Amino acid sequence: MINNLQDTTTLSNGVKMPKFGLGVFKVEEGPELIHAIKFAIKHGYRSIDTAAIYQNEEGVGQAIREGLQEAGISREELFVTSKVWNSDLGYESTLAAYETSLTKLGLDYLDLFLIHWPVEGKYKDAWRALETLYKEGKVKAIGVSNFQIHHLEDLMKDAEIKPMVNQVENHPRLTQKEVQAFCQEHGIQLEAWSPLMQGQLLTQPVIQAIADKYNKSTAQIILRWDLQNGVVTIPKSTKEHRIIENAAIFDFELSQADMEQLDGLNQNLRVGPDPDNFDF
Repeated sequence: MINNLQDTTTLSNGVKMPKFGLGVFKVEEGPELIHAIKFAIKHGYRSIDTAAIYQNEEGVGQAIREGLQEAGISREELFVTSKVWNSDLGYESTLAAYETSLTKLGLDYLDLFLIHWPVEGKYKDAWRALETLYKEGKVKAIGVSNFQIHHLEDLMKDAEIKPMVNQVENHPRLTQKEVQAFCQEHGIQLEAWSPLMQGQLLTQPVIQAIADKYNKSTAQIILRWDLQNGVVTIPKSTKEHRIIENAAIFDFELSQADMEQLDGLNQNLRVGPDPDNFDF
């Protein structure tokens, strides 16, 4: 049973990563962002996920510093993720991008640094840079985002260190079971972005029926499904009641039948770009 918000999964290198966190995709710099992160930390969240392309690392860093101080916890108790953007994929440029992210965040290290998208012909050099950062102790764990099985296979042919995490779009309409099975087989932790399908699943009838049964919200059902599937999840929210509600999923367990019903909603449907066909 996954008991609380601070529960962790152990990555292949022994680093402990919270199973649940806060995403800040498309949250602009400003008071709303800072408030959301501080509020999340206050309410027990211990994982914050950002990226260079979100253009909010400075605000995230400020919120982390203030939030840690107010909650009376140390930097080591927080798990912070950022990602290198496509235009910076290359050995030297990825090393430089890491330093830029670190400076903007105002941190001494990152817990997890990811390659954001598998840009063909570029991600291997970027991966070498991540391996360097990892070996130098500048980052606790390294991984990728939006990688399909063939991208992972290609990367691992030449990699010294295999990715510890693969963060992908994952929700009941896009269960990615093959990718997950591959990742499990290779000791790579799967992590879900857009776990609620950017809100599109919140009124889905099957999920609503399950939610009514457990006296929970549809969002809580989906996020609980993630955790029981062994998938790390980082729902995005800036609203206090949602930040609390999203995390209130540790007092119930979905039955096997309900898990299977949720799995059965898969249509291989994406809200984000297709990792095999994107042009940015």
